[in-house]
Amino acid sequence: MIFAGSETQRINEIIKSNSLTRLQVIEKEILKFKTSKKRKTMIDGDRYYKGIHDILERKRTVIGKDGNLSEVSNLPNNKIVDNQYARLVDQKCSYLLSKPFTIKCENTELLELLNSIFNNDFFRILKDTGEDCLNCGSGYIYIYTKNGVDFKFKRFEPYNIIPFYKDSEHRELDCIVRLFYVSVYEGDREIIKEKAEIYTDKGIERYFIKNTSLVFEESEYYLSDTLGNVFNLNYVPVIPFKLNSKEIPLISRVKKLQDSLNIIESDFMNNMQEDARNTILVLKNYDGTNLEEFRCNLAKYGAVKVKSIDGAAGDIQTLKVNVDSGNYKIIADMLKRSIMENARGIDSKDDRLTGNVTRMNIQSVYSDIDLDANIMECEFQWSISKIIELIGTFIKIRQNTFPNCKADIVFNRDILINETESIENCIKSTEILSQKSIIEQHPWVKDITAELKRLDEQYEKNKKSQNPQILNLKN
Repeated sequence: MIFAGSETQRINEIIKSNSLTRLQVIEKEILKFKTSKKRKTMIDGDRYYKGIHDILERKRTVIGKDGNLSEVSNLPNNKIVDNQYARLVDQKCSYLLSKPFTIKCENTELLELLNSIFNNDFFRILKDTGEDCLNCGSGYIYIYTKNGVDFKFKRFEPYNIIPFYKDSEHRELDCIVRLFYVSVYEGDREIIKEKAEIYTDKGIERYFIKNTSLVFEESEYYLSDTLGNVFNLNYVPVIPFKLNSKEIPLISRVKKLQDSLNIIESDFMNNMQEDARNTILVLKNYDGTNLEEFRCNLAKYGAVKVKSIDGAAGDIQTLKVNVDSGNYKIIADMLKRSIMENARGIDSKDDRLTGNVTRMNIQSVYSDIDLDANIMECEFQWSISKIIELIGTFIKIRQNTFPNCKADIVFNRDILINETESIENCIKSTEILSQKSIIEQHPWVKDITAELKRLDEQYEKNKKSQNPQILNLKN
């Protein structure tokens, strides 16, 4: 049955029609999620990024006496992982998230507050969440605070998260279930327990899982005062981040291509190592009992004995099997190119990036990665805006006030540029653009606010000396 509405509506229908409690339905959803194709794809993306590919489980087989395949251990079985997938994930994540984003806001009080909250720790978590989105299609950041001012962020592994949305567009969360394992001691024996946490708009419910059933342990509220009053956030403080609206991970585009590349390179190495298989030996009057003895003597001594029987001279003839490395290279290059094109990555060896590289060359090379980056940036901007809303909610509850102003998030992409061309364009634009706009586009400027401050200080310092060059730049 395909349900077109939200998860909340679906669960309510199940509860109503089957006389189940909400907790019983969640137990069933946990079982279904653990064996779902979506979760398997998430785990595949994560392990392929780590280099744990299917090729590592490969076995060498031959056709046995009964005509069926049987495993053999006396043949080379190389398991080469040429991890082009991980390279593309790092490339895309670095392109969009390696540099801190810029916050644009007219309210200086809010700007200072957000800049202090979105510190280096947050940007590290955001980068890791970007990797989650590429590997799994989605990622999650949990926001918490003890005093309504000092905000902390925690990343959740997406393949352990079951989201329940209020809407069919998957924007507003009703709750999430987080699964994880903990190591505990019972006496002197260490055991592994599976636990679950349910995050709602009121707080966290903690359970341990016993025989697929949820057994309550404790609950915790997000905010409460010294009198024990509990505050409702009216929103689950776990923000979903998405790679795209369909939450389709990058691994779905390239897994079969990556597997084929691993296989072709492993097969080539196997063929190169199979010396005795590259040359087929034709035996005449072999002085031995069986082929196993012959192969053993050949491997040990590099020689075999032959003799004449009934006047027929013994001999060994060979049929040479040549391994054409050129064919393997063509196929491997074709697969690498296909992985690059399907994943929309950047080929650093592109001819357009050699010689006199112009802005148009660079834009052409980056056109594919920009397609994904534009979609990912749109999703991330929405998610960060929700983080800002939650920060405002926390602060309003504690302080009854919060600077009310819209803040725009601008991602600073790590793109290759022609610095000389960019600087020349900045100089040519001094008469038609403001100083701030020009500084924003200058390749040497990392912090626009700090640069403007330094320029003001430099202007005031040189004002007394009436340096016309500085005064003209300021004006």
